[in-house]
Amino acid sequence: MDATALRSLQAPLKDSYRANPDAAVVTLKAKGSLDDTSIACKVETGRALAVAGLHPATGGSGAELCSGDMLLEALVACAGVTVKAVATALEIPLRAGTVSAEGDLDFRGTLGVDKEAPVGFRAIRLSFALDTDATEEQIAQLLKLTERYCVVFQTLNHRPALSAAVTTA
Repeated sequence: MDATALRSLQAPLKDSYRANPDAAVVTLKAKGSLDDTSIACKVETGRALAVAGLHPATGGSGAELCSGDMLLEALVACAGVTVKAVATALEIPLRAGTVSAEGDLDFRGTLGVDKEAPVGFRAIRLSFALDTDATEEQIAQLLKLTERYCVVFQTLNHRPALSAAVTTA
């Protein structure tokens, strides 16, 4: 897809959202079911079933997906799609590229070993290795706009309102 095709695809959507801002608000959903035989949750991805379990650092076998890994994978996926879309819109040719994310967790917090240790990532690093002839200015703009428009990056960067609720059967 080139910049013209991308713009023609997105133009009517942008016009619609300008005219009716409520039309731009979409509720995305995820659903999982608790495994009755192990400490795991079966997550419906829309394409396949992903089974998440404990990370080996918390006593898991490593056979199931770690939700921390899944968070980083979601960031990589979103950032990869976003950098491609931004490069296309700016007409910056990318011959190839990789996106990587790594994050630091202190499992003392997760396991309740140290009340001062945070539960969750204390740092996440996102990086791109791009095969391109773009100038340094173009690359800086590409990174700036990718950060700005990547949904997962921005969600992690600006904490959304978050709530949890329980219903019983």
